[in-house]
This record gives sequence, structure tokens and C-alpha cells, in this order.
Amino acid sequence: MDILLIAGLWLAAPVWDNVAAQLRAHGHRAVPVALPGQGDGNTSATLADQVAAVLAAVDAAAGMPMVVGHSAACSLAWLAADARPAKISKVVLIGGFPSPDGQPYFSGLPVHDGAVPFPGWGDFEGPDSADLDDAAKLALASAAIPVPEGVTRGVVRLADERRYDVPVVVICPEFTPAQAREWIGQAEVPELPKSSNVSFANIDSGHWPMISAPAGLARLLAQAAEQYCGQQRSPTEQGQCGTRSGRSAHPGPRLGRTGLQALLMMCWSHVADEERQVRQMKWQFCPLIDNALNAWDDIPSNA
Repeated sequence: MDILLIAGLWLAAPVWDNVAAQLRAHGHRAVPVALPGQGDGNTSATLADQVAAVLAAVDAAAGMPMVVGHSAACSLAWLAADARPAKISKVVLIGGFPSPDGQPYFSGLPVHDGAVPFPGWGDFEGPDSADLDDAAKLALASAAIPVPEGVTRGVVRLADERRYDVPVVVICPEFTPAQAREWIGQAEVPELPKSSNVSFANIDSGHWPMISAPAGLARLLAQAAEQYCGQQRSPTEQGQCGTRSGRSAHPGPRLGRTGLQALLMMCWSHVADEERQVRQMKWQFCPLIDNALNAWDDIPSNA
């Protein structure tokens, strides 16, 4: 599967190099997206320019790519889902959440000389940076690129409600899946409560797992891609998904993964009749479905 990797503020595409190498080892095609204004010297880049770069990568991908956004770039991944809902297999959000329609792309830090520079480590004390040593912090800060004001102050525009049908995986670095579920359940993250398929994955890292935990991050991304691939039935779709590292095929009859998923979802549909109760219970039950499906993949068919 093609996996598009979009870096957050101040980062250029090569920040994904270690993760991309690991994903290739899993049989996937990793595509770090070069964003205008973040590494190309374009100080007049706008949010529209960055969205266009992401959509160009989506359109150039083989099959239905998985789009991965980190931090502020979670909004770029979500904008791609809004613009190409039928083209994207899944959206992965790492350490952030998408901004809603009508809000600025990023407004948390001041602008200096037409750009938002990296503010220093004082703003990221604690869980954000606890896993980075002094050398890693120095390297990241030295390579940080001031992001043009036209990008950070650009207004997010969302229009197609089919984006809510695109599966979402929230990878939780400096916060926990329980915290993410709480924020979503309380509508502190306005977009995701409307999504029909949201799952969560924990990673033991700070805010920049592509730097501090590239192997673990690549493993989670490969698992997310494989979960989608396992639901595809045609040989063409399967061929776009790469290999399942470390898993062998076992002959013999068994309930298919798709059948198991349908059975679990049918059971979930009967958990509660009231819409309010369903919304409240969905965040607890969906992770159970994900865990069951992952465990099922690891059981030999003749067991």
C-alpha cells in the first residue's frame, strides 16, 4: 500500500526517512510529502499550496493510499479526506487532531517576520520531549524551518461529509488513548465525534515518534495498513497492500476476517437502541473489535 507521510510544523519531508525505510521493509511504499514552505525555501507558501501538494500525492498514489498526518498536519490529512473521500483508504493522526471548518490551520504561536519559528523547548517541556536527549533536541531545533504565515493563518475549509466515512486511527504519543477518547466524547475535538470508524493506538514516545521511536511508529502504521488490506477481497486490491511481515498463510476452513468483523459489528449494533447510549458506548466497544481482529489474524486457520 502507498502510505503518505505528512510532517507537522517546522519539519521537512526527510524527517520521515527512518520510518519510511521501516515501512518498505514491511512491504509498503512510503511517500514522505514535500510541503511548500517547509524545506523548499518558499517563504510565500500558503495553506492552499500545502493542501495541493498533499492532494497531488494522493492522486499519484497506486490504489487507495493511507494518509498520515503528524501534529498540526493532522488537519492536512483530514483536508485530503474531505477532498478525496472515495480515494483514501484510511487517515492516521499522530499526536494531534484536525481543525474544524472555518478555523485557522494553526494559531498557537506568534508570527515573526512573516513566519512562525520554532519557539524553543520551553513550550514542549514534559511528556512532549521527555524521550529526546540533548543531542536529539539540538538536531531538531537546528533543522526547524520557520513556517510561512500564509500556511499557519490559512483557514481550514471542509465541505464533503463523506470524510466521516473514511476510517481514522489516532496514534497517541504524549497522551493516552483514554484521554483521546475522553476529548472526542466530550466534543473537544469537533470533527471526530461524527466519524463512523475511529480506533486508537498507543505508542511509548513523546510528540515526535518519527525521531525517537521510528521502528515502533512504522509497526503501528503497517498494522493500520494491513487491517485495511485484510478487508479487501479482490487480488488487485490485495496486491496494492504489500506483504504481511512475519505472518504465514495457513490452509483450511475458518471464519474469514471480514466475516468475523461483520459478526462483531452486528453484535455491537444491538448493544443499545438509544442513539445517545450508542454514542457513549462506541468508544469503548470499537477498541474491543480492533483487538479481536488483531488476535484473529494471529491464529492459524487449522487451530
